[in-house]
Amino acid sequence: MKKYFLLFFLLSTVSIVNNSCKKDSGQGGRASIKGRVFALNYNSNSMSYALDSGYVGGQKVYIVYGDGAAVGDNQDTNYDGTFEFPYLRPGKYKVFTFSKNKVNHLDSAVIKTTEITARKQTVELPDLKIKTSKN
Repeated sequence: MKKYFLLFFLLSTVSIVNNSCKKDSGQGGRASIKGRVFALNYNSNSMSYALDSGYVGGQKVYIVYGDGAAVGDNQDTNYDGTFEFPYLRPGKYKVFTFSKNKVNHLDSAVIKTTEITARKQTVELPDLKIKTSKN
């Protein structure tokens, strides 16, 4: 009887330790996600033609870990429109920023989804293209 109890105890302990080592998407790893924000600047009176365009600094970019609905972190873009979310674990991610909607002039999200599959991977996202009316 003692042998069965000891065997059960060891298997339970191994199972608990094994399941507790699995980590979901989020901070604490060695991977990163990088990208840039590209803006088309429209006249605030008419969103029909762009006045100018380029990579924009100071734009807030957000990241959502896994299938969650809450924002996990945010960054402002550098002067050249670049951003980076470092120290991520393998998993699924959503990166987004906001753009002006041409129809009702409200903000809408520009979202890119990606997945990190390796511990030290760097994912380079396509440009997040937004519309602004800052003139």
